[in-house]
Amino acid sequence: MYKEKFNPRQHMTERYFEFHHTYNETPPMVEFHQHPFYEIFFFLSGNVNYIIEGKNYNLRPGDVLLTSSSDIHRPDIHPGKPYERVVIWLSDDFFGHLREFYGEDLTTCFTDSALKDYRLIRPDSQNILHLKRLCGKISEAKHSREMGSYALASAYLTEFLVQISRAYYDAPDSVKYDVTENEKVNQILQYINEHLTEDLSLEHLAARLYTSKYYLSRQFKQFTGLSLYQYIMKKRLILSRNMLRAGSSVMDACFQCGFGDYSNFLKAFKREFGKTPRAYTKTVLELS
Repeated sequence: MYKEKFNPRQHMTERYFEFHHTYNETPPMVEFHQHPFYEIFFFLSGNVNYIIEGKNYNLRPGDVLLTSSSDIHRPDIHPGKPYERVVIWLSDDFFGHLREFYGEDLTTCFTDSALKDYRLIRPDSQNILHLKRLCGKISEAKHSREMGSYALASAYLTEFLVQISRAYYDAPDSVKYDVTENEKVNQILQYINEHLTEDLSLEHLAARLYTSKYYLSRQFKQFTGLSLYQYIMKKRLILSRNMLRAGSSVMDACFQCGFGDYSNFLKAFKREFGKTPRAYTKTVLELS
């Protein structure tokens, strides 16, 4: 497989999918992030814990993680071993074409993993080898200039997705032992995501869980890697971004996502996504 240099970019420059096989001798710094598309993270080597929505996944080579458009995540990469992975980004349009052509919805494993709040797949050794072979074929087709190479890469990627979906539904319960979580933090994450547009002050959240606000703050930061304020702000910005992508106005995206001040919303949106809401909307329209 062709190996790329690490690029901190977290947005797609291609319309349907992107395939990245990356290798680092020295652990790169990766901040908490999210993106408006589906991601498959295929872990090949390294010493990595991956944090997704408050859960810490202790990864083994061959593990697969699924994230969707509202998941805040970050790898916690430790030195000592080369860090190698395949990352595949998939747009809604790609899955839309698959549904139209094959009548199959291959997003179900992403949806189900989000509902269960458990994003790890641990394929058996035979499936891992199959997935690696498919990655090699996707990589070769993506870097080929021969006629039909993109179509071939798409076909191999479709097979890869089928294998991932099957592995997801065949996964044993034992893999859950490699997940570190906190029930109190899980409760507060669920409450935040169900009440994003309401009062989410620290005092209010602590009262909801009948606990000290100082204890809650400390536990939340320990398990999610973010402060309560940072997490809530990111989640509201994600919601506003997704509303803009669905055609909402900038004003609606601001006030329907829990922001009480329009100018603060504009600043926060640009800081998070690198563009103003209007510029972001324009970019989405150009790519569609």
